[in-house]
Amino acid sequence: MSLFATKPLERILAEAGEHTLRRTLGPGNLVALGIGAIIGAGLFSLTGIAAAEYAGPAIALSFVLAAIGCALAGFCYSEFATMIPIAGSAYTYAYATMGELIAWIIGWDLVLEYAVGASTVSISWSAYVVSFLHDLGIELPPALIASPWQPVQLPNGQQVYGVINLPAVFIVVVISCLLIAGIKESATANAIMVAIKVAVVVVFIAVGAWFIKPENYTPFIPPNTGTFGEFGWSGILKAAGVIFFAYIGFDAVSTAAQEARNPQKDMPVGIIGSLAICTVLYVLFAVVMTGLAHYTKFKGAAAPVAVAVAQTPYGWLGALIKLAILAGLTSVILVMLLGQSRIFFSMSRDGLLPKVFSDIHPRFRTPWRSNLLLMLFVSLFSAFAPISAVGQMTSIGTLFAFVIVCAGILVMRKTQPDVPRPFRTPWVPVVPVLGILVNALMIYGLGWSNWLRLLLWLALGLAIYFGYGRRHSLLTASRQLQLQKGD
Repeated sequence: MSLFATKPLERILAEAGEHTLRRTLGPGNLVALGIGAIIGAGLFSLTGIAAAEYAGPAIALSFVLAAIGCALAGFCYSEFATMIPIAGSAYTYAYATMGELIAWIIGWDLVLEYAVGASTVSISWSAYVVSFLHDLGIELPPALIASPWQPVQLPNGQQVYGVINLPAVFIVVVISCLLIAGIKESATANAIMVAIKVAVVVVFIAVGAWFIKPENYTPFIPPNTGTFGEFGWSGILKAAGVIFFAYIGFDAVSTAAQEARNPQKDMPVGIIGSLAICTVLYVLFAVVMTGLAHYTKFKGAAAPVAVAVAQTPYGWLGALIKLAILAGLTSVILVMLLGQSRIFFSMSRDGLLPKVFSDIHPRFRTPWRSNLLLMLFVSLFSAFAPISAVGQMTSIGTLFAFVIVCAGILVMRKTQPDVPRPFRTPWVPVVPVLGILVNALMIYGLGWSNWLRLLLWLALGLAIYFGYGRRHSLLTASRQLQLQKGD
């Protein structure tokens, strides 16, 4: 059987009815899911890292470049999400257009986007918990708040290595239990946290704008050090690839298509609406943050917003912002773990992963065993992995997924031009081709070390596919049965 056999669209839609998830999400819930995932570690943590190490104050331009890549991919996601309103996101889209092997590759790649992404955010969540508790006079043991492989800067400025990042593990366990309880309960909790988070971002921009020091913008684009990616225009490109992690929320919206009440109408609203709102907030946030404190002060700071807030006379504002940021980061973890469990749900339903990943709880109607296994996997990353490494792995995984989705639109328009499309990507082939080029350019900007990590990760995934997935594929089994009947 061909490795590139595609799964018929009619079969995908028919099988969706056999594996019922609860359809309870409206357009407001979907926009909230998008914002819940978009505004998180990329804004509150990676912004400071990218400004200090790659772009300086020009980090605002990096957000614009990343937004362009996202918008191009977002249109393509919207077309697919209305054509194939099924859990699985880019994995399902690739299965329908490019075949099983490409679908497996993108599904495995999405583990980087969601599971490893959730680990990144949980590490940032831990840093803010430590800072917030310090403000209350509570000090956690350094051994229990950091990875052994990356130092964490304590509120007193001291950098320490730990044994295990226990707060990060704690939040992953709590969110996993909430997701098992039900999608409606999870969406309600997310909406509350998103409201708090957006309010805080707006307050930070409004208050911080009064205390900007113009000299912090000089030079706006720091001169390149002689190394690609270290400031200058190449630094802006490198930073765009790094903070691209901050934009993956609209992709997470597409994983919930099978739980949307009216996916053909509401998915484009959730995807494009959340992306547009967050892009404006991101650029304004970056401008204010680098105006409050010189970009060099963010180097090594896991909680850079706290560094920026310290430049204002409102000490009480810092504590409130940290508390609200914790709520915001919690919503990011929730959406990412939600998205990952739905990807595995779809892959398991196709036989490419064990059945345990698509087992639905009889009462809660959620893939609860998948949530439990993800809780274990993500907790291990959260406990021991350094944030810079997992953050960039997430970015390159996301960019790779976007390239595949944009290419899928070109293939689908050629192979199935007459399929109903409630939402159509504008200016095809220009938009998907530009989406491929811009996102590939940001992959290039992430450098060879991240390319190598991606290749090694994909090699591991291919070993699992040929060792298990290929032999258990339901599509392969059905086609072999058809051939036998034909004989």
